[in-house]
Amino acid sequence: MTRSRLRPPRSLRARLTAGLVVLLGLACAGVGTVTALALRGFLIGRVDQQLTASGGRFAASLEHEAAADADNLPDTRGQAPGTFGARMLGGQVTQAAVVSDAGGRPVPLSAADIRALESVGRDAVGHSVRLSAIGRYRVVAAPGDDGDILLTGLPLHPVEETVHRLEAVEAVVFFTALVATGCAAAWWVRYSLRPLGQVARTATEVTRLPLATGEVAMPGPVPHADTGTEVGRVAVALNRMLGHVGDALVLRHTSEERLRAFAADAGHELRTPVATIRARAELALRHPGPMPEEVRHALDRVASESHRMSALVDDLLLLARLDAGRPLDRQQVDLTRIVLDVLDDVHALSPGHRWELDLPEDPVIVPGDRHRLHQVVANLLANARLHTPSGSRVVVALSAHARRAAFTVTDDGPGIPQDLLPDVFRRFSRADTGRSRHTGSTGLGLAIVEAIAHAHGGVVTVESSPGRTSFELLLPTGPGPEAGGVGMRPDPPLSP
Repeated sequence: MTRSRLRPPRSLRARLTAGLVVLLGLACAGVGTVTALALRGFLIGRVDQQLTASGGRFAASLEHEAAADADNLPDTRGQAPGTFGARMLGGQVTQAAVVSDAGGRPVPLSAADIRALESVGRDAVGHSVRLSAIGRYRVVAAPGDDGDILLTGLPLHPVEETVHRLEAVEAVVFFTALVATGCAAAWWVRYSLRPLGQVARTATEVTRLPLATGEVAMPGPVPHADTGTEVGRVAVALNRMLGHVGDALVLRHTSEERLRAFAADAGHELRTPVATIRARAELALRHPGPMPEEVRHALDRVASESHRMSALVDDLLLLARLDAGRPLDRQQVDLTRIVLDVLDDVHALSPGHRWELDLPEDPVIVPGDRHRLHQVVANLLANARLHTPSGSRVVVALSAHARRAAFTVTDDGPGIPQDLLPDVFRRFSRADTGRSRHTGSTGLGLAIVEAIAHAHGGVVTVESSPGRTSFELLLPTGPGPEAGGVGMRPDPPLSP
């Protein structure tokens, strides 16, 4: 059975309050210990004074008592009840009695009691001993007239009772003081740390902001009354940090807007000349007359590169529109039909791959843009086709759950390098630049997949290791944003 360990409080407010209560408790314990010891010492000193004033008369009466005369009792006159007297001769106690209401009463002594009495010094100074029959006593020893030792003692029970009563009163008083101080300290610490709570709330609010992209409205500054306090300095530092972060976010957003505008403008400007070059090259290739082989090869390369350039321009324009939050078409789309059509196309382009399909019995319907969803499915299958060798096994699966549809593409190819995996959805990200350009990849296919998924309120994820790579697209199947309101990053998207 494991014992649970007491854990210290985690919050600063609780730590400060607990620290104050613990320190006060230690102070109270110290004060109580000192006062109890001081009172005990004072009372024992008074007992010693009483022993000195008594002069040992009771013990002296034991010395002169005739042992054979039973009516000759010890002299108890002027002696306080409980006074102890004993006569010791030759290491043996000959008489021992204690004063009671009826006079002197004999006290039986054990061997341990005799040893304790023998240890009392003959210096007329009180010593504390415990006698088995009558309890703790304060005893002094003095020499008698017959070479014996006379011992006189007073009980310590009143002293101990007074000290214990003081300890009980102090315990009640100190406990009440600790409870009252703890409540007052908790209120005062809470009151003093209110600005720190505002700092924490502001910092938490900042952590919930989407700082990665888009325009961000930073929270207002934290109020601070006194910059001379630690909390005030923390508030000032946080306000300065928020100011720097806000300026950086404004610059980042401005830079993003400029890049998006540049990409859109460049795409529009490049579309016409690239289309013209491509058309001219294809027209020249159709010329019926003789053409040198070098010229024909050059025109083939011009047509091929212009075709790739046209695809790149189209991808850039699509990303620019999605970045700008342009609305997408919205209708009920049969995702099963799209998967079947795209798989039929890629199977014709790459018959060497082993394509496997896993579809549910009922069609999977999702709201969205049919053309863009077709592009997402085509890009994921093209990614598996282009970056796995011939003969690889590619499993295409589609399933529907309560609120979302899941589309996965899993292959047994070489996998994605681990250092590239975090950036696989970034624009112009390539695992092998030379191979990608040879296959015609622009490095924008997966970036478009992620952008379209987010525009539909979905999410796309990837898991990869040598011998297995899996892309999963999750799309909502229920009602979503109204038509015309589908933007780049809806809030919130599906969780993977």
